[in-house]
Amino acid sequence: MAKGERHRVVIVGGGFGGLFAARFLRRTSVDITLIDRTNHHLFQPLLYQLATGILSEGDVAPPLREVLSRHRNTRVEFANVTGFDLEARTVSAVSPAAELTIPYDSLIVAAGASGSYFGHDEFGRWAPAMKTVDDALELRGRIFGAFEMAELAETDEARRTWLSFAVIGGGPTGVEMAGQIAELSRRSLKRNFRSFDPRDARVMVFDGGDAILASFGDRLSGKATKELERLGVELHLKTRVTDVGLDGIVVSGPDGEERVACATKVWAAGVQASPLARMLAEASGAETDRAGRIKVLPDCSLPEHPEVFAVGDMMALDDLPGVAEVAMQSGIYAAWTIRRRIHNCAPSKPFKYRDLGSMATVSRFRAIVSFKGIRVAGFVGWLMWAFIHLTFLTGFKNRFRALVNWFFAFVGHARGERTITLQQVSARVIAMEAGVNPDAGSIAIPEKGDAGVAPSGGAAREPT
Repeated sequence: MAKGERHRVVIVGGGFGGLFAARFLRRTSVDITLIDRTNHHLFQPLLYQLATGILSEGDVAPPLREVLSRHRNTRVEFANVTGFDLEARTVSAVSPAAELTIPYDSLIVAAGASGSYFGHDEFGRWAPAMKTVDDALELRGRIFGAFEMAELAETDEARRTWLSFAVIGGGPTGVEMAGQIAELSRRSLKRNFRSFDPRDARVMVFDGGDAILASFGDRLSGKATKELERLGVELHLKTRVTDVGLDGIVVSGPDGEERVACATKVWAAGVQASPLARMLAEASGAETDRAGRIKVLPDCSLPEHPEVFAVGDMMALDDLPGVAEVAMQSGIYAAWTIRRRIHNCAPSKPFKYRDLGSMATVSRFRAIVSFKGIRVAGFVGWLMWAFIHLTFLTGFKNRFRALVNWFFAFVGHARGERTITLQQVSARVIAMEAGVNPDAGSIAIPEKGDAGVAPSGGAAREPT
């Protein structure tokens, strides 16, 4: 850094880690460049409510430029990072208009995580994970589209397939998704169709463990199990999914292997670090763990590169979980360390995570909460869940809209966000046939007649 220049901080990722780091440095004498391949900050804990028609994408994903509009020292770049040069201290990225080379004095990489298919990425064609707005909108199209197709089905067998929903994974995301699909079919879609009763929908959860939400302990897991069963959700435990296809899945469980017919599949079984973690590891010589997370020092920096920090879901440190609180706290810690260095303060203490507990909604007005030995379930747990999520939602307008939508969805029956299009549903399949990975952040515009353009009538053959 030349004499007299302000310290340059580059932040990769506008999720919890990156956004909280930028906010912490708002009044510090630094110039910040925040790079993200999307233009929004995603509140992932409520993504399942976007997929099930409770909230809109604007409610859970406000624009980064608006969130940081009052941060005069912060510039947002809408681009996809393609490389790191740690010797030259630059980040390479590509935007829709140009290739960028962005210099830094300090670098915070908070690129998050994506869904993991445990070596079977082909499953993603028919069973989207739920990590991005694209994923949630696609699932919304598939879920509501399944009911539309059931109305048009000519045979009972076809209707049963359309009305069968498989959620793969019994963790918080899987349980919340299954509970809301069940609530949707039992309450919100009542009297919407003429050829069938939406309450006939079959919602199934498949998990290889002995219980759902096992990390919450036996008591809370048992309460969640009873609530899901009350809603009519089928729990298939000690069962692994071995294949996923257009109109069904193959599972292996205590009774052997069988095929389950279902049109809509949701993958909630695992996560892996962003590919940028491995890219950064290769550039720095650091190691990665089995989930692709980069191993960092106790201060969240990389070995031999104290100016580079990896935070949130993409860092491997003390077996910390991939949750929003870890990302927030590690992002703030990295920013705090940078500020101390600029002010020539003593070296900071190692990062220490403060566990704020875990929570998950099971159904309307029912949630489980685990916090410092306190175990709460039922309506009180739901009130705690609602308060915490409203607190951490970005912006007053988003909090107000979420509260209004919750009132109409939970007290009433309305699901205001039910708009779907065929393009949302077929986009992933079309992109994969064109050789483009929708989750990789690459930007490609196919020429007319390329495989990336759906043939006439072709999209109609894909699942809705």
